[in-house]
Amino acid sequence: MTSDSQARALSTEPRCFSATTVPAQPKRPEESSAHGSRGADRAAVGTMKVLLLKDPKEEDPGPDPYVAELGLWGLEATLIPVLSFEFLSLHSFREKLSHPEDYGGLIFTSPRAVEAVGLCWGRGRPPAEWEGSLKDQWNAKPVYAVGQATASLAGRMGLAPQGQHCGNAEKLAEFICSREAAAPTPAPLLFPCGAVKGEALPAMLRDKGVPMESITVYRKAPRPGLRESLRGYFSTQGVPASITFFSPSGLTYTLEHLRELSGDAFRQIKLAAIGPTTARAMAAAGLPVSCSARGPTPRDLADAIGEALRT
Repeated sequence: MTSDSQARALSTEPRCFSATTVPAQPKRPEESSAHGSRGADRAAVGTMKVLLLKDPKEEDPGPDPYVAELGLWGLEATLIPVLSFEFLSLHSFREKLSHPEDYGGLIFTSPRAVEAVGLCWGRGRPPAEWEGSLKDQWNAKPVYAVGQATASLAGRMGLAPQGQHCGNAEKLAEFICSREAAAPTPAPLLFPCGAVKGEALPAMLRDKGVPMESITVYRKAPRPGLRESLRGYFSTQGVPASITFFSPSGLTYTLEHLRELSGDAFRQIKLAAIGPTTARAMAAAGLPVSCSARGPTPRDLADAIGEALRT
């Protein structure tokens, strides 16, 4: 079997991260405005449990920012990791990264795609070959990244991403099209992606005549022990007031278990989406979307859940 067909898998030990309510912190200036107080909002929702189906921020040993922000609402949030990842076609990806002159730039829509850059050389960070010349050659071209988490990881790889203010792939596609229209290039943008990717970004670029070349560098799978982690949560914490899905794949891998474990109470749970792609997947599965974050940030999600629980 060639190295191109071998998959490098991340550690898939099941982990369950929980945190109780974060102590009250100084209010932001806008929280005391005449338009409303978060203190009143916290009193309205009371102490409720929220289940977040997401991986923790492994690079940050401190409290997960989503847990911390939900704590400002007086909510007790628990993280249960849902996904494991296998990295694919790294030899081919390395070959492409080694020839930046063949491309007009890079597109990253997930932290895993950025992580694959480092893994191309068999380690978590590229060697001198990358640090010496390739990184600078890629930085001479646009490097697009959606969301702060993806952009932050790209920055640690020495790249200078743009477009991180775009909250989802569709908005990033609009941003890319506007930038590429101003300075068109015949060379395609290199788009490392997962085996299951949204079609909105490729379709928008294609419609606008922006050339793009995609390569699958990872695939998702259910995290080993996921069912047991969910069962353990429901047996000790009970049915949560709200559950947030962070990806369509996370929805696929957990929905049956969640319905089984919550029984008739499932219909009473406020179901939240991290963004429009996940919200569409929820609607396609016949689920009511109680709220969707305006952007993929802790505050946007906490505000959406807090408002949903007040109604």
